[in-house]
Amino acid sequence: MATYKLDLLRKAMKEQNVSAIIVPMADPHFGEYTQEHYKCIKWLSGFDGSAGTIVVTMKDAALWTDSRYFLQATIQLANSGIELQRLKMPGTESIEVWLKGRLQARERVGVVKDLFSFSEFSSLKSELVPLDLIEIEDIFQNIWKSRPAVEFYSIDQLDDIYAGESISSKHSRVVEEIREEGDFIYILSTCDDIAWLFNIRGKDIKYNPVPFSYAAITREQLYLFVKNGTVCEELYKKLTNEGVSIREYDDFEQFLLNYSANAVRIAPPDKISLRKYTISLLSGATFKSDTLRGGIVANLKAVKNPTEINGFRKAMILDGVAWVKYLRYIEKRLQDVDNPLGEWEAAGMIGRFRAESDLYVGESFAPIVAFGHNAALPHYEPSEEIQSIIAKDNFLLTDTGGQYICGTTDTTRTIAIGEITEEQKRDYTLVLAGMIDLAMAKFPTGTRGAQLDILARGKVFSVGKMYLHGTGHGVGHYLCVHEGPQSIRMEDNLVTFKPGMVTSDEPAIYEEGRYGIRSENLLLCREWCRNNAGTFLEFETLTLVPFDTRPILRNLLGEERVNWLNEYHQRVFRELSPYLKNEDREWLKTKTANID
Repeated sequence: MATYKLDLLRKAMKEQNVSAIIVPMADPHFGEYTQEHYKCIKWLSGFDGSAGTIVVTMKDAALWTDSRYFLQATIQLANSGIELQRLKMPGTESIEVWLKGRLQARERVGVVKDLFSFSEFSSLKSELVPLDLIEIEDIFQNIWKSRPAVEFYSIDQLDDIYAGESISSKHSRVVEEIREEGDFIYILSTCDDIAWLFNIRGKDIKYNPVPFSYAAITREQLYLFVKNGTVCEELYKKLTNEGVSIREYDDFEQFLLNYSANAVRIAPPDKISLRKYTISLLSGATFKSDTLRGGIVANLKAVKNPTEINGFRKAMILDGVAWVKYLRYIEKRLQDVDNPLGEWEAAGMIGRFRAESDLYVGESFAPIVAFGHNAALPHYEPSEEIQSIIAKDNFLLTDTGGQYICGTTDTTRTIAIGEITEEQKRDYTLVLAGMIDLAMAKFPTGTRGAQLDILARGKVFSVGKMYLHGTGHGVGHYLCVHEGPQSIRMEDNLVTFKPGMVTSDEPAIYEEGRYGIRSENLLLCREWCRNNAGTFLEFETLTLVPFDTRPILRNLLGEERVNWLNEYHQRVFRELSPYLKNEDREWLKTKTANID
């Protein structure tokens, strides 16, 4: 890729009198995915992963991204004039150190207001001293000539039969958690938190069924800020009948001026843009951010109610049926040697099978269908132009999820195509063993994800291998497939597991240039028992998709895990078979047969 876009950016930087600019992968709501309008990193560098930060000076440029995207970024940054910085790897400089090594004291570093949060700005400003971090307007507006506009789509109501709780009930619970005696106004800018609170869904962000929105909560009132024309008459009546005041999206800043800054609470301060935060300072008062309790709505949202849990179970049946049809199709299609199957075509097939359900809305993330060495890229996405033919003698990894009105799914299965090596069989068995060990865990209340992580990761460690991504992430209910606040990873997270949380379980092994293996189910945390020692929790496996048993080394898997797998497969057949036609049912019966 030519470096002329860097030249355009540097010219604009010179006009704004900044020596460097920091460009995050973000929009004003700081979700995981963004509209094309905000994909400045993709436009500038060609890198289209979902996480990264580019820093540009007048001479140098670099992209920081995490381990999921190391190989992808290496390929996409070739000839871009931008070097790759591998986050959390030995020898990688932080952005602060990198900038200080290239700039002189008091040189100015710019950040676009709408793409940086207040807390990020405050922290970085102190860490960059003696450099001067400043706010600037959108520097890309005049240099990105074909930049798409921000789009706002119609908003949908999530009926109570799927939500399981009214807006007014959620409002009361939020107010109770805030625990303020005086006046307050609680600000939300995270779109999935708002969608959950108001029982609405949207189409503004691909894969995440949320609308661009802001919200404000007082003891007596709920305010929802959405774009004019996106709320139909029926939804308007529903919301107003539950005490919601609907306001124009662009009036949010002006609305904040009606309140004393001392009364404002941000939820949380790292999820609201610099512009939206600083507008509240115009009164001159000290802005009070409720950092410790900033995730009140996120915490409530993470604990699914009985209706949401039953919705997840329904979604798993629908998704399991689609997976059976997909896996059978792959197996049958690969027997047709005169009609090669590519990753791109395969990636589109499971969505077609999902679409046979009236409750299916769309994908929960871009499908990952990766054969052979491509599977060593954790977030590889095939395209019509760049893909591999699914051939033989290696693994095919499929990681895909669906958005259903009743719930969200995320499943990974790795299947053997042709003959595989003993090393591959060993690695496959160890990944599966780690996944099962986490699924079988019993643990006391107060347990954090980092304390559970070794159950899945330990088997991978046992052969001197590792995966750098997390083992588990929270999953939303017909919301974001990657949801907090809980996680299962090596890095500590103070959030403890609670009954009702839904979390992924996805250990892996990646051999660069050779193969990749990942197995993933979704787990529901629930109470196991109570005794004199306290209350203990366990997981219920929600996902209903068969595993490929052919690569399993039985002795290595062990008797307890074999029993778990046999019982799991019996359940998969029992729950899915009533929804399958004869040929699919017989195929599933074969694939879920007990391992002797």
